[in-house]
Amino acid sequence: MIAPSNTYKIYLATSPVDFRKGMDGLASYIVSNFELDPFSGAFFVFRSKGRDKMKVLMWDGTGLVLIYKRIEGAGFVWPKLNEGNLSLTKSQFEALFEGLDWRRVESATYHRPTVA
Repeated sequence: MIAPSNTYKIYLATSPVDFRKGMDGLASYIVSNFELDPFSGAFFVFRSKGRDKMKVLMWDGTGLVLIYKRIEGAGFVWPKLNEGNLSLTKSQFEALFEGLDWRRVESATYHRPTVA
């Protein structure tokens, strides 16, 4: 899997998209619905009408990359349906991608030591 680093932004579309859309259709969806740049290097996560499919679109600097995943079993854990998007942390994205409940993932806060 292509995993984002901690510096990448990760956006999750909270309403389902038409899964017949390819790279260009999803890029257009990002511009028109989120007013974001699909070529920014951010990861954009889309859900199908069912709970079992996800698409991830990102720009790697040389071209668009589309990841399609269908999960077996109970499906992915998605937020409640509404318009718009929400941001995920890297840890939340990794949990979602594995089919875990990403809402239970908390980011650890690291503090720089004051004395070495």
